[in-house]
Amino acid sequence: MSENILEVRDLVKHYPVTQGVVFKKTVGQVKAVDGVSFGLRAGETLGVVGESGCGKSTLARVLMNLEKPTEGSVVYKGQDISTLSGGALRRLRRQIQLVMQDPYTSLNPRMTVGDLLGEPFEIHPEVAPKGSRRAKVRELLDLVGLNPEHINRYPHQFSGGQRQRIGIARALALEQLQGEFGLSYVFIAHDLSVVRHLSDRVAVMYLGKIVEIGTEDEIYERPTHPYTQALLSAVPVPDPTQRNNKTIIRLTGDVPSPISPPSGCRFRTRCWKAQDVCAEQVPLLEIRQGSDHPSACHFAEKREIVATHEV
Repeated sequence: MSENILEVRDLVKHYPVTQGVVFKKTVGQVKAVDGVSFGLRAGETLGVVGESGCGKSTLARVLMNLEKPTEGSVVYKGQDISTLSGGALRRLRRQIQLVMQDPYTSLNPRMTVGDLLGEPFEIHPEVAPKGSRRAKVRELLDLVGLNPEHINRYPHQFSGGQRQRIGIARALALEQLQGEFGLSYVFIAHDLSVVRHLSDRVAVMYLGKIVEIGTEDEIYERPTHPYTQALLSAVPVPDPTQRNNKTIIRLTGDVPSPISPPSGCRFRTRCWKAQDVCAEQVPLLEIRQGSDHPSACHFAEKREIVATHEV
């Protein structure tokens, strides 16, 4: 078991809600991320999933130091990166890169692929001398399975999948591939079926908090939090013989506002297990009796997602 290279502890990111035009007054806080903790090991991929508005994108921006946390810390290789700025922050960018979900909107349509992939070397000239950058770009294209001869093409001349590879190549301009060189990833998405195939562990977020975290098997085969179970029940079953036996968990009500989340468990207003204790006490993210991974639910229990009845 390798040690953690990234430690996220009690991370909080709140945005003020103001009223007034001239004399603005803070009247509340959007609690986008509200006490998130996890570790990331060398060579590991951690998937982060949840519905829109659960705080995934905000978490990514804080991890990249694109935004400063309200509270908590993001420690990379022993250093709290949220305190960095200037040259120290630019040096950090050589080790932490962002791959956008939509590759087309993140690529400048007026720049060739060669220019796009060469840009990181312009920012960090000490990594590659000017005369060797063209060769470096060709190596990157080949590394992600693209034809190096297409170095002078523009983004619109590539397919969606190829543009995704260009985004990955750009992020890898100062790194190498995970399997060969031990890269670590935080993979953020809302599609659980995609996350399953790419992740070693999965963290499930709801309204700014992680409600369950575990290995791929623990989350997909033995989920214990009702929210995780509901999300998984909506994932298509590839085996046609199992589709008619799939349990469908339909969540009632809307996602509460992050400005005024419910007391206690934030999922309780949509949960079929909710009792008085759920409104009174915030459930800790911990391993419950009969489980093998942490879950933030007072009544966490394993549940078969494929069954013979409907909830």
